[in-house]
Amino acid sequence: QVQLVESGGGSVQAGDSLTLSCTPSGRTFSGAVVGWFRQAAGEERQFVTAIRWNSENTYSADFVKGRFTISRDKAKRTVNLQMNNLEPEDTAVYYCAAGYQTWYKLTSYAETSKYDYWGQGTQVTVSS
Repeated sequence: QVQLVESGGGSVQAGDSLTLSCTPSGRTFSGAVVGWFRQAAGEERQFVTAIRWNSENTYSADFVKGRFTISRDKAKRTVNLQMNNLEPEDTAVYYCAAGYQTWYKLTSYAETSKYDYWGQGTQVTVSS
């Protein structure tokens, strides 16, 4: 059974930075597309960014605006989300997801249906 565990969330002030990590168990990310989504209270889950593990190609939502960076840590076998200059509007539960049917173009991984496994989420709260 594949499980994904997010870590690194917390409460910060506007302008601060956080790094989230997604760690798999039961299967590595090799060959997968790993994505980050977020869901604010009362809203739908929203795509943030994704990375194709093997090529390290990435795709991000427009609102990221260069503030967030997704990367892989090959040694730790994790995927990280570096978030800089956080804003109160970034407050949400952040989820990582892994998709192993990777023949789609990377932009397609903005859709939740492209992912096979999801983590439980980690809360990020940004105060003004």
